[in-house]
Amino acid sequence: MMARTAAQPSNTDTAKAGVPAARTTRQTIADLTFLARSMKAPALLDAAERLAERAQAESWSHLEYLVACLQREVSARDSHGGEGRIRAARFPAIKTIEELDLAHLRGMTRQQLAHLGTLDFIAAKENAIFLGPPGTGKTHIATGLAIRACQAGHRVAFATAAQWVDRLAAAHHAGRLQDELVKLGRYPLIVIDLCRDRDYAEAVCAVPLFRGVSAVHGSA
Repeated sequence: MMARTAAQPSNTDTAKAGVPAARTTRQTIADLTFLARSMKAPALLDAAERLAERAQAESWSHLEYLVACLQREVSARDSHGGEGRIRAARFPAIKTIEELDLAHLRGMTRQQLAHLGTLDFIAAKENAIFLGPPGTGKTHIATGLAIRACQAGHRVAFATAAQWVDRLAAAHHAGRLQDELVKLGRYPLIVIDLCRDRDYAEAVCAVPLFRGVSAVHGSA
């Protein structure tokens, strides 16, 4: 009979040392499915299955494989969250910066547009104001930046100047203007679109109400 050496531990010794015994692929998949469902992370489960072969072929470490799977889940959640924020912003139309015809861009360089696209003005709590004649892409740019902000995790509120005036006037008459301003102050980005479908003389009174709130202003 061959004596077992210290370099050849038995299954019993391994279990006592706290090292889990070898698992079958079926057991691992079953546990992973259960855990992903418990965490409500379907993208994690999908990524784990799709990335397994690649991880093995490219000799990823366990940590590299875990990071890759978690990145897929985070990306999926960010994407879904962005879609919800875009719906909540109530854009009249979905217009992205990527769809903007840069060949017809007037009064703004591509470098300036790229700088705005970083959304640094939101973090700095600065206003971005677009002025110019109709048809120069102001509303498109404002909407595109706002959609990018939604995708980056920011809450956005979009309305025409007339709608903002009506909203604040209604709050004022109801005696809840301060509450409305506090509510709006929680939005990192507010878009005021100056459409030309009515007289905006009264809109001037609304400007001080938005002081200190990051906003994109545009006129169509």
